[in-house]
Amino acid sequence: MNLIDSFTDFKAGKNIDKPTLLRVLEDVCRTLIKKKYGSDDNFDVIVNVVRGDLELWRVREVVQDGEVTDERAQIAVTEAQGIDPDYNMGDQCYEQLHLEEFGRRAIQAARQTLISRIMDLEKDDIYKKYQERIGELITGEISQIMKKELLVIDDATQNEVILPRSEMIKGDFYKKGESVRGIIKKVEMRNSSPAIIMSRTDEVFLERLLSREVPEIEDGIITIKNIVRMPGERAKVAVESYDDRIDPVGACVGMKGSRIHGIVRELRNENIDIINYTTNLQLYIQRALTPAKIVGVDIKADGKTASVSLKPDQVSLAIGKGGTNIKLAGRLTGYEIEVFRENEVEIDDVDLEEFKDEIEPWIIKELKGIGCDTARDVLALSVKELVRRTELEEETAEELLRILKSEFEEN
Repeated sequence: MNLIDSFTDFKAGKNIDKPTLLRVLEDVCRTLIKKKYGSDDNFDVIVNVVRGDLELWRVREVVQDGEVTDERAQIAVTEAQGIDPDYNMGDQCYEQLHLEEFGRRAIQAARQTLISRIMDLEKDDIYKKYQERIGELITGEISQIMKKELLVIDDATQNEVILPRSEMIKGDFYKKGESVRGIIKKVEMRNSSPAIIMSRTDEVFLERLLSREVPEIEDGIITIKNIVRMPGERAKVAVESYDDRIDPVGACVGMKGSRIHGIVRELRNENIDIINYTTNLQLYIQRALTPAKIVGVDIKADGKTASVSLKPDQVSLAIGKGGTNIKLAGRLTGYEIEVFRENEVEIDDVDLEEFKDEIEPWIIKELKGIGCDTARDVLALSVKELVRRTELEEETAEELLRILKSEFEEN
């Protein structure tokens, strides 16, 4: 039974560096030695994969007969000369050991340990390499279809990748042997083995598809500022160009939609809105609600809410089927968007600073501290709410509301 033959056969095709493999084989051999001799001190292990052999040497100092005090480190001269007649007192005696001397069972156990160690190294190697590839676009072939997931063979590495059904787009249907694209979402350990998770629903998948189809993105001329998706239904992408001569939206869509159509087909007819990014919040929110035409946008003082006014015939467009459009616009901009028909919006309002003659400055400061900048902001609150959220007494709150109400009653 040749351990080096097992090693040579097993390492074939393994993507692990040679020094690491040799170190593993040496460790296994030293374990074999320790079990038989109690220690691997004074032993040399020489692995030569080129020649396909393994040499084990026991090294001991030659001493006078009857003066051996440590059998692990010393050998009597008579015994040493039995190995080689040329050994003399004080020499280092090299005695070659053969694997057969360790016994069949010990060698079989060492072989299993060697295989296990190499498999563990391969798992670690796969885990590390795919960790570095998270977010990368991959293509693979469906090898097995199961109830909760599909097994895919990565075209680039021939490693098995998992595509959970939860990471598939609504409308995805594959047969064994068909090709599928997605991104590497994460790598996790399952039963001590790396599980590479693939996704088609992640925003990064759309980002990678755009980078593949739009050279300006790949070259860094156009940057993707944000992407939000409801996989298979709708997506919104905010883009910005670093070259004033290039229209980022036009570049992403392509001539007559040539660039975006392929992506839409890949995503099962997912409706993709490409918009120009801007730091102007009102304009950004207006663009985010495309295809609806917005009359006006009001950013609330809380910095989290925006009120959008539009004509009645544009309301359904702004909201979208099942609320998809307004939800995605909110996620894209980071604001909770409230939609009002134009005739429902209160146009007349007065800034609280206009009431300085009637309301003390500290009260106005208190009101602004809770996000109320205008009279109607305050009138939207009850006396109880004002007392709870500010330092105002109940009587003061009642008087405040009376003053503000009278302003609109007079008008």
